[in-house]
Amino acid sequence: MVATDTHAIAAQGDGYYDKTKDGWFWYEDPPPELEPLDPIDQKETVSPRVLPSLDNYEVEDLWNMYPDDFQELLNVLQKKAVQNPTEQNIMEYLTMQDIARRKALAYTSATMYVTQKRGDLFSVNQVYPTAAPGISARVQMQNSEISKTINDAGYNHALIFFVSPGCGFCEKQVGILAYFKDKYGWPIKTIDITRNTNAASRFNVTVTPTLLLAKKGQDNYMTVSTGVITMSELERKLYRAIRYLKGNTGQKDFLMYDFQKDSPLDPESILNKSKQPWKKTN
Repeated sequence: MVATDTHAIAAQGDGYYDKTKDGWFWYEDPPPELEPLDPIDQKETVSPRVLPSLDNYEVEDLWNMYPDDFQELLNVLQKKAVQNPTEQNIMEYLTMQDIARRKALAYTSATMYVTQKRGDLFSVNQVYPTAAPGISARVQMQNSEISKTINDAGYNHALIFFVSPGCGFCEKQVGILAYFKDKYGWPIKTIDITRNTNAASRFNVTVTPTLLLAKKGQDNYMTVSTGVITMSELERKLYRAIRYLKGNTGQKDFLMYDFQKDSPLDPESILNKSKQPWKKTN
């Protein structure tokens, strides 16, 4: 017979050693087994979706509602009308649409009022007009500024013209540059990249024709164009390159003309405190 360690048995948990007061013949009815639930009863009860109704709102509530909340209500009423297209549901959705249209109209009207009243801040018409007389005046001002800038820079700037043998595009550009030289008197240095590989490598030129702007006495230079360009395009690009090398413009206002400075077409003019009317001053 194998000896039994009563301490080990007791350590295993509840047993008859823990219930000696009930005697050796202790017996109790086992707990009743629970019947399994019906599969239908096991399903969660889903509450019916409660949809909003405009009966709970006044027109003033809808008119003053925050746009995000208004949009959410509009979307729900649209789905409600699509799911159940009763006259009442459709009327509620169309009412919301009508209020949205009126709010948009009010915003547009108010915006036009502000831009007309404070045209000095938000309208670009004074420096970039769209009417025919204004366009004519703007083009004249631009051309005058371009011509003056190029003429004034001729004494200490030069064009470097990179070409290659058999380049038909280079031949076309030669004629345009001849006209440019007659008009402005600029020096133009022509470099054949097949003969002067060092110069081509120094300026990283691999395509002809290429025009570079160089400033006398400085290492600074800037590409004016790659490929054939017209006279008017050459003047515009050269004007911008001259101003950039002089430090009159940067990347952010590279396209700006002088007469547009401190206007809505001047990107950083808004940093001026006087250009911030929404700020409250003491």
